[in-house]
Amino acid sequence: MMNPNPSIAVVIPCYQEEKTIGKVIADFRRVLPQATIYVYDNNCTDATAEIARNAGAVVRREKRQGKGFVVATLFEQVDADILVMVDGDDTYEAEAVELLLRPILNGDADMMVASRLVTYGEKSFRKFHVTGNRLVCGIINWMFGSNISDIFSGYRAFTREAAARIPITAHGFDVETEMTLQALYRGLVIKEVPAPYRARPEGSFSKLRTFADGFAVLLKLFLMLKSYKPLTFFGLCGIGLFLLALVAGARPVYEYALERYVHAVPSAILAAALMILSFLSVGLGLLLNSVNLRLLELEKLVDKRVGGNVGARHSAEPPAAG
Repeated sequence: MMNPNPSIAVVIPCYQEEKTIGKVIADFRRVLPQATIYVYDNNCTDATAEIARNAGAVVRREKRQGKGFVVATLFEQVDADILVMVDGDDTYEAEAVELLLRPILNGDADMMVASRLVTYGEKSFRKFHVTGNRLVCGIINWMFGSNISDIFSGYRAFTREAAARIPITAHGFDVETEMTLQALYRGLVIKEVPAPYRARPEGSFSKLRTFADGFAVLLKLFLMLKSYKPLTFFGLCGIGLFLLALVAGARPVYEYALERYVHAVPSAILAAALMILSFLSVGLGLLLNSVNLRLLELEKLVDKRVGGNVGARHSAEPPAAG
């Protein structure tokens, strides 16, 4: 069970959010007065950091440009039982944090996600964003047997253990995709709750680039599925090559069966090559899948040993004099 009095940190990655950051901090200070609020300044050139500092937040700077770098740093630096991550653009309601925290406090989830696709404003999403979101979610749900509906949400809550187990390699806005995939691969429990999502306030601007960031997300999805689901990925490639081999070999087989002679020699060579590649692809998937399973077992053993050592160290500490 979770610590009955857990420490909570609200972490806000920011880039040029002087118009909204003060309100976001005030809203979360009102809803979670016990939480420590961290604002990560990602090379802002406006007054974001100054406003956040004056509002009582702990301001830290990440010099490497990109949200992925910010998330990787805050996972390493922030020490709290529960981390609540939210964007600094005032598009999420602070009041929804109670819905995010409840399953974690009850021990029912490792990561909570605020799904924006139930209640949102008319201008909350750009063109193609909802379609792209559903496309990526469909692929991930099919590959991992999950039920994710909003993979790009920037409003999430994590346990300390979940944050420690999720390695971040993304640099930009594909970090939400990576966090979800890494958590699913490691068997962490992800749950979603609907939360209102509103349009940016007047004067605030989005840093998302529809096609460039969409391409980055699809590339990240492709690379991670290839790495973390190799049997499925290379198995599908093998099936596709096998079917192409059957198509290419249909005419040579027909000719040989009819005349005991093959006229379409190039087609026969192509069919043989595709058939060999299909078996090689499946074999590669089996090999990489075995390696992945061994690495995952090793990771779990390391986690167990580290957790056991930490528990033993805490139990060995003498009680404080009271």
